[in-house]
Amino acid sequence: TTPAKQVVVNTLDVPKTTVMLRNLPPGFTREKLMALLDEEGFAGSYDFAYLPFDFETLAPLNHAFVNFSQAREADRCHEHFEGFTRWPVPSDTVCGVAWNDRQQGLPALIERYKNSPVMHDSVPEACKPVILSGGQRKPFPAPTQKIKAPKILKGKNA
Repeated sequence: TTPAKQVVVNTLDVPKTTVMLRNLPPGFTREKLMALLDEEGFAGSYDFAYLPFDFETLAPLNHAFVNFSQAREADRCHEHFEGFTRWPVPSDTVCGVAWNDRQQGLPALIERYKNSPVMHDSVPEACKPVILSGGQRKPFPAPTQKIKAPKILKGKNA
């Protein structure tokens, strides 16, 4: 077995805790996402939240990644938000939920983002992923290499 295949086999055994919420309303922010999760009964059950954004406009995209500390809470989120339409902002969008196929679990998400351009100093704090414990923000682990600025922001703040 090649190392790449071994990794794939191992990820199948890991309980799924990371969901991707799709079709979020236009302009939905990470803070609005976290407030919605809390209001819908998930306060304190998730330990990672990230709503990607457009590096050029800094506008949030229409999907987010959320990791739960326990697989049963991720399952509950999956069921709760699939088809969700009760947004706290005017919107006709219908939420879709999928398992994050690329990274599952907090360690994998930290590894994915700690050296990512999204963590560069030129990126506004509101656009970065957050780690939480018991609903309280925790510092993101330090990078292990020099972080490059996102290509589109290099000329704006350099």
